[in-house]
Amino acid sequence: MSLVDPLSAEQERLLSQGRSTLRDLPWRRTRDPWSVLVSEVMLQQTQAARVVQRWERFLELWPTPIDCASAPLGDVLREWQGLGYPRRARSLWLAARFCVDQHGGALPDTLDGLLALPGVGAYTARAVMAFAFERDIGVVETNIARVLARRAGDRLTPSAAQSAADALVPAQRSWEWNQMLMDLGAHRCRPEPRCDGCPMQCRWRDAGWPDPDPADGSAGVSRRQARFAGSDRQLRGRVLAALSATSPLTVESLELQLVGPGCDRDRLARVLSSLAFDELLSIRDDSVRLP
Repeated sequence: MSLVDPLSAEQERLLSQGRSTLRDLPWRRTRDPWSVLVSEVMLQQTQAARVVQRWERFLELWPTPIDCASAPLGDVLREWQGLGYPRRARSLWLAARFCVDQHGGALPDTLDGLLALPGVGAYTARAVMAFAFERDIGVVETNIARVLARRAGDRLTPSAAQSAADALVPAQRSWEWNQMLMDLGAHRCRPEPRCDGCPMQCRWRDAGWPDPDPADGSAGVSRRQARFAGSDRQLRGRVLAALSATSPLTVESLELQLVGPGCDRDRLARVLSSLAFDELLSIRDDSVRLP
């Protein structure tokens, strides 16, 4: 007699349909916790297609937390160039050092242990639990959150979204369920949804798609990002790119490279200060270098 609860019709439909459409992504072929964590950090606000080669290269350089922790932060930042949001790289490096200091070089296998890692929030911790350790736990990122809100027919608070995600996970099938639900949101339940053939019991669809879309403003559903071109975020990336090519540089040499239309000396000074505050570079006298 099976101790596992039988699948609901909805679960059967998604798992059956999802097998044929599941994206073949390299981090889906591993259950190594460090490899999964690296993929999840890289995938934050970066498209999967851009991450594939960078993930493989990163793990060639630093296949374990011990390897990453022993590398200078500057090397990790150089390798991160082009992925954006360099604070993620520093957090990953700090997480590796924490694992070495507190867990013998391994990732913790509990939710609380993962949440204690620098830069690891609720989604990332649960993703490692589901995708590396295959625990029966729901994950809520922007695609899944959109599915959950529309399925409920109402905006969801963070706790309601997480409760809904956890309740839907079939016992002992957490990995495939979460991956397939994520792909459903990424390819079918888009901001402009394609509902024909959707396997989910969706109240919003069944009600005739009334306004407002319950996904709008629901917990976990991402908002449109601020314009990148001309932003301080872009200038921060240009500063780190310059230092990745040559470090150290003088403030004057950075001014010669970067000051121009849209960037005066005061703005560059402000961005340098913000990067130093985030410990992504150091400034001493007139010298600027990666850590």
